[in-house]
Amino acid sequence: MKKLLLTLSIGLLLTHSAIAEEEIEEKSRFESLSKLTKVIGTVEKYYVDDIKLEEIVNKALKGLMQELDAHSTFLDAKSSKEMSIQTKGEFGGLGITVGMRDGALTVISPIDDTPAFKAGVKASDIILKIDEKSTLNMTLDEAVSLMRGKPKTDILLTVVRKGENKPVKIKITRDIIKIQSVFSKTFEKEDLLYLRVSSFDRKVVDGLEKAIKENPKTKGLVLDLRNNPGGLLSQAIGVVDLFVDEGVIVSQKGRDENDEEKFEASSSNTISRLPMVVLINGGSASASEIVSGALQDHKRAILIGEKTFGKGSVQAILPITKDRKETIKLTIAKYYLPSGRTIQAVGVTPDITAYSGKATQGEESEFKIKEADLKKHLEGELEKVDTKIKKEQENKEDSKIITNEDVLNDNQLNTSVGILKSLIIINK
Repeated sequence: MKKLLLTLSIGLLLTHSAIAEEEIEEKSRFESLSKLTKVIGTVEKYYVDDIKLEEIVNKALKGLMQELDAHSTFLDAKSSKEMSIQTKGEFGGLGITVGMRDGALTVISPIDDTPAFKAGVKASDIILKIDEKSTLNMTLDEAVSLMRGKPKTDILLTVVRKGENKPVKIKITRDIIKIQSVFSKTFEKEDLLYLRVSSFDRKVVDGLEKAIKENPKTKGLVLDLRNNPGGLLSQAIGVVDLFVDEGVIVSQKGRDENDEEKFEASSSNTISRLPMVVLINGGSASASEIVSGALQDHKRAILIGEKTFGKGSVQAILPITKDRKETIKLTIAKYYLPSGRTIQAVGVTPDITAYSGKATQGEESEFKIKEADLKKHLEGELEKVDTKIKKEQENKEDSKIITNEDVLNDNQLNTSVGILKSLIIINK
């Protein structure tokens, strides 16, 4: 009987303690919310300019989301609409993907064949000024809003670039951005297929599947994910599934690490088991890091290039108004590759490091004059030049072919072709 009374007493004490802790926590929450309400009310009443309550709240939301991390943000009705348009593959602007890195507005990558790409914007450029406005202490949303505008209007970006002694000024003319997310080419005199994915919109998996099926004689694949800023997770998973028979592609964990969601490959979706290399660089981010990292972990592809950007967090678009026109983009989880490693702030390291630029070549032997008749020799050389020019013009007309010269002008691509040829020989 005494043991029973003692057990009941201990139980009552624990219950009272738990209730007391809940009351303290609830009181603290109430005081915090009261503080927020008081600050908003004080700003509305005493701030030097007359600011409406809605604007004050929106500014508070933007500040809150900015302080959480570089990828969480408040999206008003206009921004929410633009976000929806962007994932469909057509939107207005410069064709540039930016993010905040160490508090600086940084180019993740320019998108292929867009105004920013053609003007010479490069991955890892730090945007110092937009027209005459400094980006210091500017939010990501404010910067994006300034860079977007009416088509055919000009904008001047001042960027800090590695290797340059002073800031670089780049004039860009805005345009409607139409993204060709996937395109394919074959190599001159090689049974190899080049697959370029510029961003992960809704067309990627279908585009890759179509390109591979249209080239049945291919012996090896080059998947180019350089300067690919990412996009839809579902497309990244679908791309890996085209090349991997089974196993985890990617998993994501939120606040509760036990609450893990895994996405796995299915052999029914696999369409190619050919030898494969993947090109990556510092502009490869998010979805492109998932694809390259998963293929690396499954030992399905050799990664060539430079270390990726390191964005491995999951954002969800959550409505905050009844009409769902205003939303927040909130980081809710982190991505983990099949091996369990994270991408966030770490990136994916290539198996073989290769830097951008022209491939190193031996000294040309064609111009070493050994003949006695110099005039005839030079006439022959002139014919070679003329023929070469004609050939270049023909190749430019055929945009589906990657010439030997194209390969030599791209050190990373040249390295990938050499490695891919070796893989094909090994797999014979």
